[in-house]
Amino acid sequence: MLAVLLSFGETAQNNTDKLIMKTYEPGFYQNVILRDIQHVKEKQQTKETFKYPEMDQKGMDLPNKVSLYKSVWYNPPISQGNAGTCWCYSTTSFLESDLNRMYGIKVKLSEPYTVYWEYIEKAKEYVRTRGKSNFDEGSESNAVTRIMKQYGCVPRSEYNGLLNGLQYPNHAEMFKEMNNFLKSVKQNNIWNENFVVETIKSIENKYIGEPPTEFTVDGKKYTPMTYMKDYLKLNPDDYVDFISLKEAPYWTQMEYKVPDNWWHSKDYYNVPLDVFMDIIDNAIKDGYSVAIGGDVSEPGFSRETQCAVIPSFDIPQDYINEDARQMRFSNESTTDDHGMHLVGYTTYKGNKWYLIKDSSSGSRNNDPNAPEFGYYFFRADYIKLKMMDFMIHKSAVEKYLKKFE
Repeated sequence: MLAVLLSFGETAQNNTDKLIMKTYEPGFYQNVILRDIQHVKEKQQTKETFKYPEMDQKGMDLPNKVSLYKSVWYNPPISQGNAGTCWCYSTTSFLESDLNRMYGIKVKLSEPYTVYWEYIEKAKEYVRTRGKSNFDEGSESNAVTRIMKQYGCVPRSEYNGLLNGLQYPNHAEMFKEMNNFLKSVKQNNIWNENFVVETIKSIENKYIGEPPTEFTVDGKKYTPMTYMKDYLKLNPDDYVDFISLKEAPYWTQMEYKVPDNWWHSKDYYNVPLDVFMDIIDNAIKDGYSVAIGGDVSEPGFSRETQCAVIPSFDIPQDYINEDARQMRFSNESTTDDHGMHLVGYTTYKGNKWYLIKDSSSGSRNNDPNAPEFGYYFFRADYIKLKMMDFMIHKSAVEKYLKKFE
């Protein structure tokens, strides 16, 4: 017992991370994206004055320069705007990188196309469950491959979802109208799937346009499905999702029990935490990238430095284990906030760090011309405690998949 107390005392005395209370200040979201939406008045953008706890990272020696990282090929970051579609932007970016890894091609795929059909599938499930299924803007990485398997995909040049001169997506009014319609369906027991689907389509068509059914690439006509199969040679079944939670037995597949897994997928491969981390680390070094998701609303996550670490006043790095991870997920202090694309790595001051390509506004509060515009930098401890799942090509994890057979 004395040894334990001494160990705790030494840890406390060596605590060098400082907590500060920061006043909220408008950033890229308020100053750029909301100003792109005509119905938002400028005076509404600067009202927020609340304070929040954040780790003081001023003066810290941090590897927050893209040039410090070795990375895979990827398209430049683009913004998801005022839309809860990070799951689609991150996974689409991941698939673009993987197509380059496999075939050397450079393509930009349409995120709005996948989002369009995801809402259709959500509406169908809402009808089938008589309003019990979650209808929201969020989803998971494997929703992208599931939608592609059903509907194919299209180049972004053929469908960008931007109407009426918008530079950034704005799905707020579209989602509000769809959600209100479905509430009326439930209230009045109008469980007619064809009627519901056609109405949802009409709402989406009004706000983001009707997706193409045929288009030309390199002088040849394609449908979304033939483009995916014949041109891209993309197989959605080649992608798998990993998770690490003690609530289910390791080396089994489990359901990721979060609202954004609205279709209750049980396809997540549950592995011990050290395996979870080894897969990510080995994959990026071997030329694979991963679509990763988890919690970005943490004191150690700074929008100023763009770095994410676990501060010692939360839990010392050496204490992060499967129990700490599970406890935070179970008590909901770890939440399923955001999807991103892990594209690079480095070792800095003895710590592993990862380059994160991002579509949200939080990574855009710096100089728009800076190379770091649209990126985060994650220390390994942050991934270990706060990133909950990732998608990867199955060829990178064959030896692990065999353990599930």
